[in-house]
Amino acid sequence: MRLNNAVEKDGADLAIGSRYVNGVNVVGWPIGRVLMSYYASVYVRFITRMKIHDATAGFKCYRRKVLETIDFDRIKFKGYAFQIEMKFTSWKHGFKLKEVPIIFHDRQKGTSKMSGGIFSEAAWGVIKMKIQSIFRKYKK
Repeated sequence: MRLNNAVEKDGADLAIGSRYVNGVNVVGWPIGRVLMSYYASVYVRFITRMKIHDATAGFKCYRRKVLETIDFDRIKFKGYAFQIEMKFTSWKHGFKLKEVPIIFHDRQKGTSKMSGGIFSEAAWGVIKMKIQSIFRKYKK
């Protein structure tokens, strides 16, 4: 409901359920995973200059116009990097992003999809995405 309110009442185009906008709010993760996730977002913020504290957050609410504007054929990432690319592309199109604090609890079922390949895609892909954005036109 808070994500929807951020879009409907606060004027955000993309509301992001953020684990890190008010410190670290993660329950049930080993400290190494928390640090990797947190510093991954710091890295993304440094490279892209987006003012987002939780770049890999998967809990979000898009305004319909954002999804209609994005050319999904140009979205190349998978996994965690997909979350970064969608936020970055929305931001580059000039949409308003707003983080809403959440408390994230680790999953009860299933396993993480994190792997060396996904980590590498995100690390190198963010740099590539930023460089390519310099030469790309975004509808505002």
